[in-house]
Formats: sequence, structure tokens, C-alpha cells
Amino acid sequence: MKVSRMLRQLDFPLILLVGVLAVISIVAISSATYTVKPTYPDKQMMWYLLGILFLVATLLFDYRLLSQGRLVYVLYGLGIVLLTMVWIPGLGVKVNGAQQWVNLGGLQFQPSEFMKIFLILSMAKLLVDMEEIPIRGWRNIGKILGLFLLPFAVILKQPDLGTALVLMGILGGMVLVAGVDWCILLTCVLAGAVLAGGVFALYFTHKDWLEMILADHQIQRIETFINPASDPTGAGYQLTQSMIAVGSGQLSGKGFHHGTQAQGNWIPEPHNDFIFAVFAEEFGFIGGSILLCTFLFLIYRMVKVGISCEDRFGSYIIAGIVGMLVFQVFQNIGMTVGMLPITGLPLPFVSYGGSSLLTGMVAVGLVLNIGMRQGGEYLFMQ
Repeated sequence: MKVSRMLRQLDFPLILLVGVLAVISIVAISSATYTVKPTYPDKQMMWYLLGILFLVATLLFDYRLLSQGRLVYVLYGLGIVLLTMVWIPGLGVKVNGAQQWVNLGGLQFQPSEFMKIFLILSMAKLLVDMEEIPIRGWRNIGKILGLFLLPFAVILKQPDLGTALVLMGILGGMVLVAGVDWCILLTCVLAGAVLAGGVFALYFTHKDWLEMILADHQIQRIETFINPASDPTGAGYQLTQSMIAVGSGQLSGKGFHHGTQAQGNWIPEPHNDFIFAVFAEEFGFIGGSILLCTFLFLIYRMVKVGISCEDRFGSYIIAGIVGMLVFQVFQNIGMTVGMLPITGLPLPFVSYGGSSLLTGMVAVGLVLNIGMRQGGEYLFMQ
């Protein structure tokens, strides 16, 4: 396939939507840090420029080459090694009670973010190599769970429940697209429901047992979700201030740099986990709806590329990326308005941060890579 034809097959609406999210990100971070750290928007623009380089680099190879050999499993192993480095003295960095960062030569990054991409690629390879699709045998389920549980357990140990749940979103999206026997699917759903119900049951009956499983701040988040007003100045402070900000934005918002909750520094982590609350306060229901519609169209474009994909490997990769993004957007905005427990997940492409943004840009690059190479032979761009 000629390079000119591949470029014509690029999904330009998808690129445009990422550009819209970039503008929203800079605007929201500017408001969130206007009175405290005014240099953050400039840093976010630098991360976006670096993310563009990562995206372009992702386009330069034929994604189908990853389905050959064991390169994706090497990347998976590299991801596990990086995850374990957070506990090495001098390398691991603890932030907000979680040991989930690594500092190498002054560069601080979050290995669990990159593990999302490595898991998607290795899971896609595993599903492609399976002879029995749709998945019916428990042996194949065992292989899938074996690949999934190792990074899930390591990330949960950090503890980073939010990212661990994102891996479940990835797994769910890919398995559903591959197809699974309804008995197995029903069993897994029931097991998940029982597990979630068990956590809440322990909270009400044997909270001391729950303390052996979850970290203190995670238990506080469950308490806040059940009753936000129980401790409005303590554990429930984040959610209380976030809901005030979202509600006070009303229809059209208070205006750029005029949000009282944002400019008064009432919202914790306003440039990161609670960036949606800042944006909704200053641009109101209309602005929040535009942001949600942008994500909706972004997912739609990705799903469209996945449906038109000619090989299962590409379809599985897109399914994992869609599962990852849908879960993160739903969870982040849900926790901001009190619909879901607080888990500390950033809003993709909008929250400040390098690791999350670079992961998102690589994910978009993979989708574009898959879309532009339909109907051609295996080759690198030349």
C-alpha cells in the first residue's frame, strides 16, 4: 500500500476530536491552576507536543507485525518489571498514599499507565492465537485470567484501585468483542456482583476485616460514597466541594477564570482528578455537555474503525482501547458528581499529567494505525 493511500485513510475526524480535547484541557487546567501554579498549562502543552511525537511514532510501523512472534509478550514482561520498580528504594515514589510512581534520572512516570497498552496488545495476541472463538472452554478463560491477574494484583497492591479497575474495563471490552459463552459470562458477572456486594457487606458488619483488604483512604472513599454528608470537612471534603462546583455552574457557567470554587482553591486536585468539576463550574451544563459529546464522538470514531477492521488482532486492540477510555471517562465524571466512589482516576486527554496523556496518545495512534492499513499488504511506511 502506498504511503499516500494510507494517509488518505487516516481518520481525520478522530484527530480533530483529540485536538478539541487538547484545547479543553489547556483551558480547564488554566482555570484550575490560575491562582496557584500558572505554569501548568504550558507544561500540559509540552506534554501534548511530546504526545504528538508518540502518536506519529506509533503510525510508522505496521501494527500487524505485533501479532507475529512474541514481541508483545516481551513488552508485557517489561511492563511487569516497571510495575515492581515502584517498590525499589530510591526509584519508587509515594504520592497520596499510593506507591505507584517511578523516578528515573529526574523523570517521574506512572508504570501502570503504560501497562494498559502492554496488556491490550498481549491480550489481543492471546485471543488471536486461540483456536476456539467465541470462548467456550474454561481452559481458555484460565489463560486470559492468568495474563490479566498478574498486573491487576500488582497494581492493586500499590494500592491503585482505580487503574486496577481500568484493567477490568479493558478485559471486559476485549472478551465481549471476541465472544464468550453466555454461561461463562453470567458466571463472571455474578462473581463480580458477589465480590462488590461482599465489600459493602463487610463495611456494614465487619469493618475491621475490610481494613485487612483495603487501604484506609479506600475505606474512607466507600464511606464518602455511601454518605457524603457524614464528614463534609474530612473524608467527604473532595466530593462535597466537587458537587458544589458542578451544581453552581448551572446552565452556562460562571465564565473563564471566574469559578469561585476553582479560583478559591476549594476543590482538591482541581487540575487532575477533579478537572471536570472546574470545567463544569466555569462553563456550566452547556460546556459539560460539549465535553461529554466530544468523548462520545471520539469513542464512536474508534468503534467505527474497529467494525471496518479486516483482522481480529486490530479489532481486539480497538476493543481494549475503547474499554479503557469508556471506563475512565465514566468513572472520573461519575465520581465527580457523586454517582460513583472516588478512585483517583484522571479524565483522559483533559487532566494534567504526562503518563496518562502519553498513554492516551499512543492509544489513538494505534487506532489510526489500524484504520489506515486496511486493504494493504504487510509493510512499514516507505
